[in-house]
Amino acid sequence: MTRRLILNADDLGLSPQVNAAIEQAHREGVLTAASLMVGEPAAAEGVAVARRNPGLAIGLHLTLTDGTPALPPERIPALVQANGRFRDDMAGLGLALAISRAARAQLAAEIAAQLDAFAATGLPCDHLNAHKHYHLHPVIAAIALRLAAVRGIRAIRIPWEPPALVPGAPRLLWPMTRWLRLLARRHGLRAPARVVGLAWSGAFTAARLAEVLPRLPEGVTEIYLHPATAGGFPGAAPGYRYAEELAALLDPRVRAACAGLPRGGYREMLGA
Repeated sequence: MTRRLILNADDLGLSPQVNAAIEQAHREGVLTAASLMVGEPAAAEGVAVARRNPGLAIGLHLTLTDGTPALPPERIPALVQANGRFRDDMAGLGLALAISRAARAQLAAEIAAQLDAFAATGLPCDHLNAHKHYHLHPVIAAIALRLAAVRGIRAIRIPWEPPALVPGAPRLLWPMTRWLRLLARRHGLRAPARVVGLAWSGAFTAARLAEVLPRLPEGVTEIYLHPATAGGFPGAAPGYRYAEELAALLDPRVRAACAGLPRGGYREMLGA
């Protein structure tokens, strides 16, 4: 085995600031992939970024909380708030999905709608992941992976971050990520061996990125960040150091640490 690397940016389509940073990080830095939010205000601009940069692998950033649905809110009342946006109470929504057949039917319809919206862009779908890793919920995972496999998607993020590699990585996710990996295999979906980005989400500085790159084990690693040219846009996460994460992807130390490492999208690196 050799070390192979996916450098991915979440939230393409969330805002012009995110879109601009992703394009710059790909053209001038080390970014190789991005994940598109199809329902957000700048999604059309994000698609234009993808079309201008065919070497940037694009996947679906499935959004089921803290975002805008693809379907009209009246069709998915169990999933949305009074303002038409997805519910932000992930635990409460997760319980509703577990006990309500109607909520699960609405969930399946919304996931299918987001897959349809991505397909309508004409872009090949490199991978699937979920905003705030909500695909760790068993009901969401079961529906999303089944529908993704039917649509020909062959790669998925499994958010397992080894604590031995990243201090402070959440150990409690291990049982859920192990189950998700087994489910992905059942549906013919491949995934990187590990992910880096959970513990440092919103604070993935150039120093951290340059330090972890030489220590990556063999196999495929996905490193994901949240770059933007500036924070403060609608939908921005409080406290995220967006511009610093963009700077990390452009940093000469990071470029040097990536030299010679095979890099690309999920399908290319996984052979999916």
